[in-house]
Amino acid sequence: MNNGAIKKEEIKQEVFDLYDDYAHNRVSRREFMEKLSVYAVGSITLPALMSFLMPDYVHAIQVKADDPRLKSEYVHYNSAKGGGDIKALLSQPADAKGKLGGIIVVHENRGLNPHIEDVARRAALARFISIAPDA
Repeated sequence: MNNGAIKKEEIKQEVFDLYDDYAHNRVSRREFMEKLSVYAVGSITLPALMSFLMPDYVHAIQVKADDPRLKSEYVHYNSAKGGGDIKALLSQPADAKGKLGGIIVVHENRGLNPHIEDVARRAALARFISIAPDA
């Protein structure tokens, strides 16, 4: 391995399959970690595997939660025929006047995470009202 970085070619397909199972809630975090530890051999450690596989939300943020150009807040609404009480991030330009277009930011299977919140804030900076529900 070069300079401590793992290359995709060094990881068995089973590791990616295992991560897919974890990401789609087919295995618990505990089971994922236990099974992943089997592949941590030699110079490939468990923390190295984890950092290779898991998204790095914090370092990818483009628009911070407290950006003064935006008005962002968490709201709750009832989805009687869906998920019950839904939490969502509602964002809009701080200086918004008049009508704005709207964008619903839909997440994958990981819920309302820092990346999805960042996407909603970026949409608001582009002069939209955005809502990112935690479905």
